[in-house]
Order: sequence, then structure tokens, then C-alpha cells
Amino acid sequence: MRFDLSSAAVMALAVASALTTAWWMDQAGLRSQAQAAVPVAAAPATGGPAQVLKAADGHYWADALIEGRAVRVMVDTGASVVALTRDDAARLGLRLEAEDFSGTVITASGPVRAAPVQLLDVAVAGARVESVEALVVEAGLPHSLLGMSYLGRLSSFSATPVEITLRP
Repeated sequence: MRFDLSSAAVMALAVASALTTAWWMDQAGLRSQAQAAVPVAAAPATGGPAQVLKAADGHYWADALIEGRAVRVMVDTGASVVALTRDDAARLGLRLEAEDFSGTVITASGPVRAAPVQLLDVAVAGARVESVEALVVEAGLPHSLLGMSYLGRLSSFSATPVEITLRP
């Protein structure tokens, strides 16, 4: 395993981002709601390893299957949970009302309203996780994010300058 200064900087940034998001979720009351929705004994991830290649824009984009439907997501280790755009949530059949957006989360673009949801399953090239905590962001999220509520349930994931490998 190779470890260099840029890897350390990326990891430090991811940890700082995750901790900041967790603090804001706690302040907004979303963290306790989301934790209550996750089963105590979560099933382990299943399937085989998946590779997600780095795109020309410098991000790692994956075609995830969420509840059997394709959703293009950006892999984001700094996101505490899977975050869906309202359009992606609608394509998945999640019918949300204004009152469902009961909390506020802080994003890079500022505060946004969000609705906590529980996804039946999320898979990326065979690396499948059941019962995944997520948020649907009411507005302002340009694309859906594959966050730590999925990634943290894998046995491991590792990044190189050209790909991220997901291991169930």
C-alpha cells in the first residue's frame, strides 16, 4: 500500500468534511433521525469488488443501482450519507411532500433542506449494500453523492490516482 503526502491531505480533508457534516446534522436533528432508521445489526455488503475510474474532471463517477434503478453518482468520502437530488429521488419513485424536508444540512453551497429516507439497496458494479441511510436534498445539489452510509458498510475501499476500489 502506497502512502504519500497528497493521500494524507485527501484523507484529512475527507475526515474534516465528514465530521463537519455530522455536527451540522446533529444540530439540525437529522442525525438522530437517520441513526434510528438504520438497523442495529446491519447486513454486511455482498457481491464482488468494483472499480470506479477517475473521470477527466478529477471526480470518481459511478453508475449505481439504487433499488434496481440506475443513478449516476459522484463517490464522495466527505459526505456522511448518500445524498440524492430531488430529480433522482423522483426517478426512484420516492414521492416527497414539502413537510418531508424536515431538516437542514450544510453543504459547500450553504444550508439546504433535506428529507431523511431509507433505501432498500445500493449497488455499484456488484458491490451491494442493503438498507442504506440517505438524504434527499430539496434544491441546490447538482448531482447525487455516494457517501459514507454506503461506503462505510463495505469491508474496505481504497483510492489511487486513477480509481477507487470498493470491496464488499
